[in-house]
Amino acid sequence: MLLHQKKNHYLRIGLAITAVITAMALVGCFWTPYAPTAMSGSEKFTAPSLRHLFGTDNFGRDIFSRVMVGARTTFFISACTVTIGAAVGTLVGALTGYFGGLVDELLMRVNDAVTAFPSILLALVFISLLGFGTYNVILALGIAFIPSYARVIRGEFARQREMNYVKNARLMGASHLRIMLVHILPNTRQVLLPTLAIGFNNAVLAEASMSFLGIGVKPPEVSLGYMMSESQSYMVRAPWYMLTCGSIIVLLILGVSLIGEGLQQKKWGR
Repeated sequence: MLLHQKKNHYLRIGLAITAVITAMALVGCFWTPYAPTAMSGSEKFTAPSLRHLFGTDNFGRDIFSRVMVGARTTFFISACTVTIGAAVGTLVGALTGYFGGLVDELLMRVNDAVTAFPSILLALVFISLLGFGTYNVILALGIAFIPSYARVIRGEFARQREMNYVKNARLMGASHLRIMLVHILPNTRQVLLPTLAIGFNNAVLAEASMSFLGIGVKPPEVSLGYMMSESQSYMVRAPWYMLTCGSIIVLLILGVSLIGEGLQQKKWGR
C-alpha cells in the first residue's frame, strides 16, 4: 500500500511539473511579456529581475519570452515525433506480433537493420537528404523513432495473442482486425504509455542536440535547443541564459519521466 502511494506520488509530481511547462508553452502561443524577437541595445545581458524574469540575451531580447516560444516549438516537435513514431511503429509491431511468419521475419529484419544505427545518426542522414526546417526535423526524428515502438508493440502482441481471451474471441468468430484493435491493443497500454513518455523525452533531447549542433530549428524560429546553442558563447558573461534554458529542459524531462514511471507501475484492469 505504501509503495503504491509512493508511485502515485511520483505520478502527481510529474503531472504537476509537466503541466506548468505545458501551460507556459501554450500561453506562449498567444501572449508573451515581450516580443520574442524585440531587441534592445541598452538592455543587453540584463540579469534576472522583476522586469525580465530570466534576464536578457546578447541582443537585449527577453529570455523568458523566448523560453515560452522555445518551449512551444520543442513541445510541438517532440509531440509530432512521438505521434509519427508510435503510430507507424504500433502498426508494424501489431502486424508482426500478431501474424508472425514471413511478415514478422521481413519487417523485423528491416527493423533490426535500422536499430543498428543510433536514432540521432539516422536523423542526421534524413536531415541531410530533406534539408533543414522544423517539419523536416519532425519527419526525420519520427522515422528514426519507429523501430523502438515497433519492437515493444511486437513483443506485447506476440504475448497477448496466446492468451485465453484472444483464443476465446477467435472461437466466437471475431475478425483479426477486431481482435487486434478491440481486444489486444487496449491491453498493451501498460507498456505503450511509459514507452511514449520515454520517446517524448528522447525526442526532446534529440531536438535539443540537433538544434545545438546547428542542424535543427533555424532562425527566426526558436527552440530550447537552439537557445542552448546560442547561450554557450556567453556562459561567463551571462550564465543565467544557459541555466534557465537548461533548467526548463531538465524539468520537462524530469516531469515526463516521473509520469512514465507512475504509468509503468499503475495497475491496469482489463
